[in-house]
Amino acid sequence: MTTVQDARSAPPSARTGTGRGRRRSRRLTSHDRITLTLMGGVPTLLTVGLVWLPALLSVALSFSSWPGIGGVSSIHWVGLENYRNIFTEYPQFPPAIEHNLLWLAVFFLLPAPFGLFLAVQLDKQIRFSRLYQSVLFLPVVLSLALIGFMTELIFSPTQGLINNLTGDTHQGNMIDWLGDPHLNIWAVLVMACWRQTGYVMILYLAGLKSVDPSLKEAAALDGANGWQAFQHVVWPALRSINVVVLVITVIESLRAFDIVYIINRGTDGLELLSVLVTDNIIGEASRIGFGSALATILLVISLAFIVPYLITIFRKDERE
Repeated sequence: MTTVQDARSAPPSARTGTGRGRRRSRRLTSHDRITLTLMGGVPTLLTVGLVWLPALLSVALSFSSWPGIGGVSSIHWVGLENYRNIFTEYPQFPPAIEHNLLWLAVFFLLPAPFGLFLAVQLDKQIRFSRLYQSVLFLPVVLSLALIGFMTELIFSPTQGLINNLTGDTHQGNMIDWLGDPHLNIWAVLVMACWRQTGYVMILYLAGLKSVDPSLKEAAALDGANGWQAFQHVVWPALRSINVVVLVITVIESLRAFDIVYIINRGTDGLELLSVLVTDNIIGEASRIGFGSALATILLVISLAFIVPYLITIFRKDERE
């Protein structure tokens, strides 16, 4: 009763304070909604306008023949002719597909698990861990074009570091690491993996920092060793990071261009789909429709790896 009487005897400003607070909170909420809409809407519009719309237009152009000049009137519909020519009359296409798939397989087998291993070790708070993180992440800061120049310095047959260390340069039996079509792809992959490992390491290290330490402590109290705790506690908690690593690995392996173009313009054993797309769209013989068909094939290959995995992950999340 006292509370009711106090409330009744309180001045109007005190009784209406709650109402004003509610109105003020409503105004803040509306501002927050506007802010969130702008923060989410502007990047979405930019992504749609600069990424998805050009991608869809490229898919449409893949069914046409266009030299790139003369405007829209010079675009001629050819149907599936570009794809038919790619699979039957384009000798550079089979080795490019083979090299891209090899690049993807190597990235899954080497940088991904090795980057996870390094992240697990650095997460143990070993001495000088910050220094190790900086050194291992340093290659990621370098562009692929610079990695290509470094590849030439290391694997050059006459002045390269490897041939000079082994003495092959002075003995006259030099190994042509970059000129031999059976060796140059592996030399380039070594340097590409060196850069990719640091990228994967940082991603997994960020994921490991977000794992609740109490889960690890509970697993240790239950008698689990380090591997069992990682397998049953840490690894399931890294599911979202695994999705990111999968997408990054597929994208990085299929968009590889700079490093091989610097070495020999993507020829003589270093053919890649990205190089073929560039040569046909902005090369001497501009065939935008044909290059768009190659780009569409590259898009389909990337989606073939990413979409099924994402569907599986989302289904597991819904079940849980």
